[in-house]
Amino acid sequence: METVEVFLVEDNPADVLLVRVALSQIPFPLKLLVAKDGEQALKMLSSPEFQPQLIILDLNMPRVDGQTVLQQFQQTKIPIVIFSSTQNKMEVQKALALGAREYVQKPIGFEPYANAVLGIVKRWIPPPPELSVPIH
Repeated sequence: METVEVFLVEDNPADVLLVRVALSQIPFPLKLLVAKDGEQALKMLSSPEFQPQLIILDLNMPRVDGQTVLQQFQQTKIPIVIFSSTQNKMEVQKALALGAREYVQKPIGFEPYANAVLGIVKRWIPPPPELSVPIH
């Protein structure tokens, strides 16, 4: 079974840890790769060998923010989901206009947060055929 690669672009170590813990509940092999800001993300994405199945992108980061990553990384193969605490509708609309497939607001509390992360993965990564039983 192939390992699914999820690329998380997130500057907050606590959020990275929460995502890691949430993804440990996924019933298929999954590898989380992390960039701590948009600048590092764009460097990693510029490598042709780097082909994650999903990108989870924070909007508010130092140096290079999520909007800039979307502007500079124009492609349609890899779904990019915005996972951010912003409630600014203009920012969300701009991100979707730049090619993000979905915006998910970071909830407060571990359980809702983990469920939000699992929801993103379920919506955007098809389970391997041998596991296409519903995940409860």
